[in-house]
Amino acid sequence: MQKINRLAEVFKQKDIYNRDIAKYLDKSEETVSRWVNNHRQPSLHDLNQIAEFLRVDIRELLYSSDWSDSKVEAFKK
Repeated sequence: MQKINRLAEVFKQKDIYNRDIAKYLDKSEETVSRWVNNHRQPSLHDLNQIAEFLRVDIRELLYSSDWSDSKVEAFKK
């Protein structure tokens, strides 16, 4: 399964637990666990709220895409 988000890594860096996010978002710990394990993905709204709670840019919570500048330039040709 391809990982889409970096929630587990960022939570660890920030010393935040799933239960903290679940309480903040009024979600179940099971839901947050599914997000952290990349079994499900949070909505953009939830992802934005997580970023605000952690005081990070929302992009910090996502894996970068495989698209690099060279691929974009090759695509334009």
